[in-house]
Amino acid sequence: MSLAHAVATRATCDRKHVGAVIVKNNRVMATGFNGAVSGMRHCDEVGHDLEDGRCSRAVHAEINAICQAARYGVALDGAECYITASPCWGCFKALVNAGIKKVIYAEFYRDKRIFDAAAEIGIELKHLQTETNNDAS
Repeated sequence: MSLAHAVATRATCDRKHVGAVIVKNNRVMATGFNGAVSGMRHCDEVGHDLEDGRCSRAVHAEINAICQAARYGVALDGAECYITASPCWGCFKALVNAGIKKVIYAEFYRDKRIFDAAAEIGIELKHLQTETNNDAS
């Protein structure tokens, strides 16, 4: 998780700095942080594009990690993802479809739908601070 926190320092959306590290067989496969689409100016340079109180300019850390793996041909099936904040619903679905089997997060952030879905499909969610699976506290 310390690596995920280090990756989060690179985030370019200053509303929330999030880092994600995907690990498989004790090896780092990909990393990601939240920031603008490659080639576009960053939120911390031009401001935020807010929709429903959330910045739509930034690509989430988990999606950037999945994209990095795809770009370099890295398979993620059976991997784990360490994230500084629990995934939003969209990122959770993307992680599952990328083959991630375990999500470890440091801070719960907003979306409780991930807990019921994880239980239904057998994805392990672990809140690192409490060491309790499927805990939204």
